[in-house]
Amino acid sequence: MDLDNMKDIIKIDRDNMLGLLVSFPKQCRDALAIGKKIRVKDRYKKDYSDIVFTGLGGSAVGGDIIKGYAESEADTPIFVNRNYTLPKFVDKDSLVFAVSYSGNTEETLSAYAEAKKRRANVIVITSGGKLEELALKNGDMLIVIPKGYPPRCALGYIFIPSLIMLSKLGFVKDKSDEIRKVADLLDGMQKKKLSPGIKGGANISKEIAKKIHNKFPVIYAAERMEGIATRWRGEFAENSKTLSSAHLFPEMNHNEIVGWMNPGALLKDFIAIVLRDKDDLAKVKKRMDITCAILKKEGFHVLEVENRVETLLGRMLSLIYIGDFASFYLAVLNRVEPTPVARITYLKKQLAR
Repeated sequence: MDLDNMKDIIKIDRDNMLGLLVSFPKQCRDALAIGKKIRVKDRYKKDYSDIVFTGLGGSAVGGDIIKGYAESEADTPIFVNRNYTLPKFVDKDSLVFAVSYSGNTEETLSAYAEAKKRRANVIVITSGGKLEELALKNGDMLIVIPKGYPPRCALGYIFIPSLIMLSKLGFVKDKSDEIRKVADLLDGMQKKKLSPGIKGGANISKEIAKKIHNKFPVIYAAERMEGIATRWRGEFAENSKTLSSAHLFPEMNHNEIVGWMNPGALLKDFIAIVLRDKDDLAKVKKRMDITCAILKKEGFHVLEVENRVETLLGRMLSLIYIGDFASFYLAVLNRVEPTPVARITYLKKQLAR
């Protein structure tokens, strides 16, 4: 397949995933407008011992990014929960974001019920379904986002209102201006660096897709960028139908680096992707440098991805945008339609029996 040939792309992308990617900057602006309209109920204006985001898949990644982005500013610890149950510490002094794009995710509905039982303060983010019904019935704060998207493609609608909610509750400063600037940044990236019309080596996402095609991507990042590494792994799985793994620095230096030895016959088809940030700790940067040098010296494929955007929010969302487009182009190279996730659909039907 030729990534510079729009006919080849259209042939694969029958459900127009490309259109959703291109419109992501607009989604961020629309999500900002949704967030600005939020009115905080008085009973939510209190001190909290912890903040918990509970959700699965694309609905949980927004919490991952919030955790990495806001933890350096918020005094209250932030946790992301991907399970039917909640951690034991969740109680009446906890703030729980129950996030399910469809509103029908059974794990999130279960965690929501547990949060209510423990008298936690719950904020619901959903496009509808049972979760919306429960939030309305129980008088919870409810943020309703637009329907009609694959959950993974609604990241802006999930992440940005959550961030604005945290600012309205005083955990972080107001981010409205920064969000507007990031949306403009993403617009420029899409038009100048990422869209199908940008050909050859000038398109970073196409180049990434070409380098990882027919390989097993192993994604690494520093702890603060864990949400971005998780997003890349998830998009490779759902869009590209490609298995990958994600791990963190410095932890990988204490175990996984040794694993790059066996099985030797397979490792030649692996590629390490190191997501770097200009504000990574100096000691972490040194570890990344040494690790990349070791892997390259031993003949392994290594791809380092970094951007030099000024703000942390800009760097996070632009790295996500690069990865989203890379997963789309990899789907084209794999000759698989990026939008459908047939196995997830089948699994849900089996669970419902």
